[in-house]
Amino acid sequence: MAGNRFRYGAWRDGPDPLAPPYDVRAAVDEVGERVLAGDSLRDVLRDLLRQGPRQGRGLDELRARARRMRRDALRRGNLDGAVTRAQQLLDQAIAAERDELRGRDDMDARFNEAVLDNLPRSTSRAVEELAEYDWASDEARGLYQQILDGLRREVVEQRFAGMKQALENGDFAGVSEMVADLNDLLARHARGEHTDDAFRQFMEKHGQFFPENPENIEELIDSLARRAAAAERLMRSLSPQQQEELSRLMDQALGEGPLRGQLAELTDNLRALRPQLNWGRGERVRGPGDLGYGEAAGALGEIGDLDELLDQLGQEHPGATLDDIDVELVERQLGRSAADDVRRLRELERELTRQGWVERDEEGLTLSPKALRRLGRTALAQVFDELKSKRQGQHDLRDAGAAGDLIGSSRRWEYGDEQPLDVVRTIGNAVRRRAGTGRTVARPRPGEPARPGEPARPGGAARGVGSSAVPVRLEPEDFEVAETERRASAAVALCVDLSYSMFADGRWGPMKQTALALSHLVATQFPQDSLQIIGFGLHASVLSQGQLAAIDPTMEKGTNLQHALNLAGRHLRRHPGSEPVVMIVTDGEPTAHLEDGEGVFWWPPLPETVRATVQEVDHLTRFGATLNFFMLGEDPGLQRFVAKVAERNGGRVFSPDADELGRYVVDDYVRARRGRR
Repeated sequence: MAGNRFRYGAWRDGPDPLAPPYDVRAAVDEVGERVLAGDSLRDVLRDLLRQGPRQGRGLDELRARARRMRRDALRRGNLDGAVTRAQQLLDQAIAAERDELRGRDDMDARFNEAVLDNLPRSTSRAVEELAEYDWASDEARGLYQQILDGLRREVVEQRFAGMKQALENGDFAGVSEMVADLNDLLARHARGEHTDDAFRQFMEKHGQFFPENPENIEELIDSLARRAAAAERLMRSLSPQQQEELSRLMDQALGEGPLRGQLAELTDNLRALRPQLNWGRGERVRGPGDLGYGEAAGALGEIGDLDELLDQLGQEHPGATLDDIDVELVERQLGRSAADDVRRLRELERELTRQGWVERDEEGLTLSPKALRRLGRTALAQVFDELKSKRQGQHDLRDAGAAGDLIGSSRRWEYGDEQPLDVVRTIGNAVRRRAGTGRTVARPRPGEPARPGEPARPGGAARGVGSSAVPVRLEPEDFEVAETERRASAAVALCVDLSYSMFADGRWGPMKQTALALSHLVATQFPQDSLQIIGFGLHASVLSQGQLAAIDPTMEKGTNLQHALNLAGRHLRRHPGSEPVVMIVTDGEPTAHLEDGEGVFWWPPLPETVRATVQEVDHLTRFGATLNFFMLGEDPGLQRFVAKVAERNGGRVFSPDADELGRYVVDDYVRARRGRR
């Protein structure tokens, strides 16, 4: 290849052929990040396609390009250019005719001058009156004929792309025959008749008029209907006076033959077959130049295509998918690279579905159980990262001393234990430690039993014990906790506040992350446990993992903790042999309760609301459940309420920052599994 020269540059024609296939798991992780930050699941999935994956182009960029092109089309020129051009040609024709008449002295010349002097100011009416005029100037006659021939040609060419040659040859009879056959074909199709053979026969006879070469009757109708709708929009875009002028000029140009009626019938047929097209909307198109009829209708046709494309790219209608986007229309209007972008997004959407990451329901895309498990794993990993960095003691599970009834034995206390102390053994350890050092301890009175671990001596004296008393001092190594029978499972109710204040104050995302993390922890590490997530606003309801991920905040007022605790109690009673665990995440005091099955809201809280909520607290307390509150914010009413509930129930109150909520809740769940009774 000696002598050859090569030049290299960036790839500019479509997608990078060497780019690796897109990892859909990265898309799922991208969705998860935003969901855990508090964004709506459906909005995030929609934005993944609208904005494109990382470093990609999405539907929003394509829509922006389409909007820019639409604005440019609106500035292309004045739509009444056909009338303006007709007026210019008419003025030139009249001027040429007057020049010819001034050189003649006969009465006919004076009469014709009078006719020209009395022409209507309306261009279309003047053209009508001059239809039978006997032109003295050949130049004037030619200019006048240009008005009719030019407008006729533009009207027919606008409706049928392949008519130019036929019109140049003056074959109006052939055009009329084709339109008649076309109307017959469309009428049969509208009646539901089988028209495949008729379509093939039509194309064999008149195919030269349709260079786009439609493959079936639907493609033929689509092409013709778009052009007809553009012509209708042109008329709607003109002022009433301009509409009248153009309509009269078109009637004059098409003449008295059958073509005018045939075109009107064709428009009616196409409107009936494609009613969804925008037939009646006008546009304010302005610009420095005047557009002829074909140019004006073409601009409005382009605007109509861009409007349809914007609607497809918007994906706003229910059940919208990327398959609804006409890729050929995208390529025709925005170019090949834009069509490639749509194809890439389609492939991403299909791959997300094929690999089982997303599912489609009546409202659109949603995460599948597989994706929710990945989302929960991500949330839990973030929580564990916080636990490692901010841990306040060991919280690993042990077989001994975990939960349940006392079994009579004990073990050394370790940092983080919450089991009850074995007081007798703890004091005994301290006494024996002191005795081993030779220190004097308090002597028991006569008749009192010896201390644990001390043999009884006659006269009540203890060996090696002096007469003076020294207080028993406890050291960390002295403490022992009572061992209990381990419970095999826990019934966990996590009640999360769904009121709008949680969203407004930036707590919605941490709440979701906490619930998803706990759900994944229970499902993967403690499958014997039973977790129920309960969301409460004006009412309370049980939420699945998918419902929790997809739930959006509402403006509905009310914090119905009473209903949430009622549902929690039902859950605990269904698992009587499990350790009962109830955790409440909220940022406001109870302001709603159930009355005859309906949520009743009032602020400040009604006495009935407080009474109903406390009643549910007492039911759970008698069942043996401890309620731990995770209080977000500094609402004084909430602080007073939870303090009273903690005193009444024996539970604890935490006041974490929103970003530490997951650490507190998961940590408390692990503690709770060791037993609090």
